[in-house]
Amino acid sequence: MPQIILATLNAKYIHASLGLRYLYANLGELQSQCKIQEYTIKTRAIDIVEQILESRPSIVGFGVYIWNTVETEAVISQLKTIAPEIKIILGGPEVSYETEGQSITRFADYIVTGAADLSFKKLCQEILEGNAPEQKVLRSKPVELRDLQLPYHLYDDADLKHRLLYVEASRGCPFKCEFCLSSLDKTSYPFELQRFLEEMETLYKRGARHFKFVDRTFNLKIKTTLEILNFFLERMDDELFLHFEVIPDHLPEKLKETLKKFPAGTLQFEVGIQTFNDEVQSNISRKQNNDKSKDNLVWLRDYTTAHIHADLIFGLPGETLDTFRSSFNELYQCRPHEIQMGILKRLKGSPIIRHTEDFDLRFNPLPPFNILSNDRVDFVTMQRINRFARYWDMIGNSGRFKFSLPHLLSDRPFDEFLSLTDWIFAKTNQTHQINLKKLYELVAQAVEELFADRYNAVVGGLEKDYASSKLKGNFKLLELSIHSNIEKTSQRKRSVRQQRHL
Repeated sequence: MPQIILATLNAKYIHASLGLRYLYANLGELQSQCKIQEYTIKTRAIDIVEQILESRPSIVGFGVYIWNTVETEAVISQLKTIAPEIKIILGGPEVSYETEGQSITRFADYIVTGAADLSFKKLCQEILEGNAPEQKVLRSKPVELRDLQLPYHLYDDADLKHRLLYVEASRGCPFKCEFCLSSLDKTSYPFELQRFLEEMETLYKRGARHFKFVDRTFNLKIKTTLEILNFFLERMDDELFLHFEVIPDHLPEKLKETLKKFPAGTLQFEVGIQTFNDEVQSNISRKQNNDKSKDNLVWLRDYTTAHIHADLIFGLPGETLDTFRSSFNELYQCRPHEIQMGILKRLKGSPIIRHTEDFDLRFNPLPPFNILSNDRVDFVTMQRINRFARYWDMIGNSGRFKFSLPHLLSDRPFDEFLSLTDWIFAKTNQTHQINLKKLYELVAQAVEELFADRYNAVVGGLEKDYASSKLKGNFKLLELSIHSNIEKTSQRKRSVRQQRHL
């Protein structure tokens, strides 16, 4: 039976915890007494507790993140109730800052803050030897990357077949964007490149084909970027897929020439734009050449086959609905495949909190700690944009409306989609659990009422989208149903008006 269990609650099964594997890889002689147990946030807390207790461990370590803090608290509160003798250790970004006073920390024996790759082992040794420290919060010392054992051999065959493999060629970030915890880093630190590539070679030979790089700035040092890209180009096959987070205004010609070589379906770029407003960028200490960023996004669409996922954040200090509208419209014209509409969240420890008083930032006290209002955006407007973000994921980002969306949105995409958002919500009072067939119907109805001049073009696109979706039934029949419903609604309205006149 293992004395130590390393656990976390992933958002989905497809995610595999890189952090737990780092901790395990660096346990040294304690590895033989340790076991990794991963769950998802959908698993019932009481079932997780039961599975953990089957091993009768002495120590259980949990990785805590913004997406699993509520669910993890439910697990550890029950675990402590049933087996108070078990030592519970918490680590991860959600408990590394503002540790005191958090609800979840009440049930922990120890909290290890910062990079715990080496400090977790030390704490476990002390506990097992009967020499446990008295203080509850233990702050990890900075680690030298060359001193770490790499964890990639700990991905098992099931991980390789069914899950995203997270890898990192560097840690840290040189930029100081205040909404992000990486702004606390001094700079970016690379792993020794040859050593890293040898690990990637081993994974590749074992059958790994999906690699998600968690580096915050993959294209920071172009020489390293090119070596990694060329490594994968030499091993290109039909199944290879690479995900990188890239700096939008840093695509020198050497990098562009290499990116052109990758075939379709191979590359995905996550591009953090966040805002194009200079004043807001200054408020959050973000440095970004907006013109170059836009040019590079357009170039990536025109000259590569990479899938472009671009991020915006609503609710930043100084951002108004009008300035955000401009950023969205400018980004839409750059034609990324996806625009991720994020809502500002207060990550514990992030410097964004310094603006609380000046900009009257009011955050949700519960996870995910999203902003509820500020001095420029009231709560009602914030709710509208939350709905916009949800419907945009369903319609704009899903790929299920690729034929109809270009006809639906013209030169005012933000306002037009906001009108669509308001109409759908007024009709359904729902942002979730709208099935795809119903969604096609709602879009057609909305266009009939809001944008009658483009109705035929949109419906023509919807017919193609519907056919591509493989849904049962015929869109022509659905369209007749839509017109029938609209006519019935019109008849009811005429009847009500006539009765009022009697």
